Amino acid sequence: MSARSPVPSSPALPGATPSTSSLGASAPTFEDAMKRLAEIVQTLEKGDLPLEESLRLFEEGVKLSRLSQERLDAAQKKVEQLLAVDDQGRARTQPFETSATDGDDEGR
Repeated sequence: MSARSPVPSSPALPGATPSTSSLGASAPTFEDAMKRLAEIVQTLEKGDLPLEESLRLFEEGVKLSRLSQERLDAAQKKVEQLLAVDDQGRARTQPFETSATDGDDEGR
């Protein structure tokens, strides 16, 4: 094996532990999740890790991918609400439904 490890033994992101069953309140930002996911893909593509380490990284990647997709879906819903118009072409307004999984506290 090489002297340098392509993936740090400790997680690169807060809350992104290999055994995390739910990313919960300490989930990484969308951007951090995507960056970590890219690192995982590059590492797995090299193919020089033991099976158990590859499975651990794959599991982490799946969780990050699902989290990122949920955030993209929420962002798309907000954009659709902002761009919605009624039959007369006027902007429709309605309150945003927010949840703890939005990962964003800009409105506060």
